[in-house]
Amino acid sequence: MKKKMLLLCFLVLGSIIKIIAINKYIKRNIIKLLLVLNKRQMSFRLMNQWVKVKQKGKNLSEYFELAGYRKIAIYGMGYIGETLLSELNGTKTEVLYGIDQNADTIYANIDILSLKDDLQRVDVVVVTAVNSFEAISENIKKKLDCPVVSIIDVVYDI
Repeated sequence: MKKKMLLLCFLVLGSIIKIIAINKYIKRNIIKLLLVLNKRQMSFRLMNQWVKVKQKGKNLSEYFELAGYRKIAIYGMGYIGETLLSELNGTKTEVLYGIDQNADTIYANIDILSLKDDLQRVDVVVVTAVNSFEAISENIKKKLDCPVVSIIDVVYDI
């Protein structure tokens, strides 16, 4: 009888340990999912505001022209970076290059470099990674002596 009770206790304990492990796994994945959803929501709000700017007949190049930024670099060449590059095409704001941690896999009309490369002097770097501005900005400032702005500020300040 004692052996059966002991065996039952071990089985119950084993089940509890498995449940705890599963809960940690679930919790970790929920946190990852929430971070992705937050990034998507920030991107959606940014792009929504950008549409409102376009509906007013404005171009983001106005922000750079008013600030005296003629030559810029874009950090983050995902959808937002590509859209910014397209928006600035044919304006007085010249995009000299893009910067991305996946520079080797990105193809664009401009050179795409990584922060490990030698970076040409620009008037400003625009960071399009909406949820990582602070960390990215610090890394850029280690390589370049110029202002670093968030695309969020550009879109909302125009």
